[in-house]
Amino acid sequence: MLQEFKDHFFTNKDAIMEFAATRGITFSFIPPRAPHFGGLWEAAVKSAKGLMIKAVGSAVLRQDELNTVLVEVEAILNSRPMVVDSSNPNDGEAVTPAHLLVGTTLVALPFVFSQPVTDDKLSYLKRWQLISAIKQRFWVDWQRDYVLSLQQRQKWLSESHNIEIGTIVVVHEDNSPPQQWLLGIIEEVIKGSDGKVRVEVVRTKSGVYKRSIHRLAPLPIEES
Repeated sequence: MLQEFKDHFFTNKDAIMEFAATRGITFSFIPPRAPHFGGLWEAAVKSAKGLMIKAVGSAVLRQDELNTVLVEVEAILNSRPMVVDSSNPNDGEAVTPAHLLVGTTLVALPFVFSQPVTDDKLSYLKRWQLISAIKQRFWVDWQRDYVLSLQQRQKWLSESHNIEIGTIVVVHEDNSPPQQWLLGIIEEVIKGSDGKVRVEVVRTKSGVYKRSIHRLAPLPIEES
């Protein structure tokens, strides 16, 4: 299949180059067997592959079910908040990859909580619940890892300062629905004896919460 794709690509090379040129698309290739050249996006691919394999586990999926899982994983990855618009940082919205791809946020289908199983004689309803459970397991792991990655970029790459009032943060909440990232704004900070912020009061669309700092990750603000 890869050979067929390669042949098709080179056969239509001129048409592809013309299509890219008219739309201002440029291709930047990395050396073979060197994914670390890709930086953050390749790190995200590696993380997603590992978490997806873990989520599927021993479940036996049909081709259409595997395609569904891949699309659901893609939607979760493209729903992650990346940056807050500086023109209106308090509206509770953030720019996601989906905004760059389709111009709006992605809508998730209703989900159910269940555990993946391996029985290949499941009814259609049970198989839908199986796919939903795999998606939910991937979402739980990916949300945690992404929030941790935001914290690490802020904390370890440079000297970190206390989070200030007015900062937009991602709140890591247990049992949140897939693709539903809880964003909030810091209203109050509570410092420890060492002067470092340990607890913060966060205002979100669903209410005001007091959360430990390890469950919050600040989002960068896009400078206009």
